[in-house]
Amino acid sequence: MVTGSSADIREVVLSNQSFGPADIEKITRVIEEDLTQLALLKDAVQELQQTPDLSPATQTRLGVCLYLLGRFQESESALRQGDGGALAQYYLGKASFQLDQFDRAIEFYNAAEKAGYTSEWCQLSRAEALRYLGRKEEALQILDNIFGPVEQHPEYPYQRAATLASIGGNLPEVIALYQRALQHNPKHGGALFGLALEYDRMGSDQSAFELYQKGASVIPSHIGTLLNLGLMYEDRNDYNKAQGCYRRVLETCPNHSVAKMYLKDAVAGGPESIDEATQQQQQNLTKLLGTPVTDFELSVRSRNCLQKMGIRTLGDLTRVSEQSLLSSKNFGETSLVEIKEMLSAKNLSLGQFAHEKPQADPLPDTSGMSPDQLVLLDRPISELNLSVRARKCMVRLQLNTIGELIRKTGDDLLECKNFGVTSLTEVREKLTVLNLKLRGD
Repeated sequence: MVTGSSADIREVVLSNQSFGPADIEKITRVIEEDLTQLALLKDAVQELQQTPDLSPATQTRLGVCLYLLGRFQESESALRQGDGGALAQYYLGKASFQLDQFDRAIEFYNAAEKAGYTSEWCQLSRAEALRYLGRKEEALQILDNIFGPVEQHPEYPYQRAATLASIGGNLPEVIALYQRALQHNPKHGGALFGLALEYDRMGSDQSAFELYQKGASVIPSHIGTLLNLGLMYEDRNDYNKAQGCYRRVLETCPNHSVAKMYLKDAVAGGPESIDEATQQQQQNLTKLLGTPVTDFELSVRSRNCLQKMGIRTLGDLTRVSEQSLLSSKNFGETSLVEIKEMLSAKNLSLGQFAHEKPQADPLPDTSGMSPDQLVLLDRPISELNLSVRARKCMVRLQLNTIGELIRKTGDDLLECKNFGVTSLTEVREKLTVLNLKLRGD
């Protein structure tokens, strides 16, 4: 039995006694209450792995503990050498689910139920796998037919909320179900992620951030929680913590393409090296606002950013805001200070002539569009259901409608901080479904 102390975790992992769901739940609770205990679980698992000739029952115990650590591939390998009982079959399903093998997960859940694992838990897990397979109505039907004590467990309202959210159900009901799950268990990883995601979509960034942080302390942590928390750390310019989130995902799933991409972006977007650029002021300038910025000795970083943003003259600079410059990828505080100093030397400032509207992006070619497509141009970008990273870029670029989005080129979007090739591909795929495309595509 686990009573909450460090010694109990070690004992339950290395013991030869029976091992079941109650022990798993208690180990999880101990670590969630004190995350430092996770190191003890890792040490105990490592010691168990080094033990020769493990019995099938011990392989099952090892497989479950590896699952709790988020090492799903290793977990699956150990469980396959397990005793083949209900617990082993159920956690083979859980590991398969985490490895995106949803059909196989359902097969294991069915086998676990036949072997005597709690039927309601197998049904809840099947519903989750069906939801990820896109069979949302089947998932909801399963949930509708679950009765009894399991309805009072936080997993039930969580699965129901997630399923209703995927179908596009009533948002207040979805939020209430997530909150109900968290009332029963404030550390429920799925509910923390689901509720954070809804707050994130509504623009309640601080509430979402706090929920993602709580979710990151749960074992095993939801991959979506770690990815979105990493993005929020990036927004706060805390690139080290963002990288930590992405690395945790890669520890679990070494080939996770999105985490690899985000980590690369976070490393590239870290604190800039300070280059002291010497600004030589030109004398006797005429038509000051028409003076090309290339006439000034700017750092390579600043010069390249201005060129990509279409800023050619001092006049262009006086019509943009600080926030607009900072929204450009690789343009940080060092470059901003450099630009402001250059303008100040000429008695100019950023945004000084912002009331003079700059040339707008070219209008999209609507000649070949159907009436339905023309209607879409005035629809809000939120209807594209973009990922958090892509959606935040839309906000930075001050794009509100689909029509405004398709005026942009792929290169325009890539200039936005934290927006990479993965996000660009996502935007293009969403537009393709509507038979629309970005300018220049």
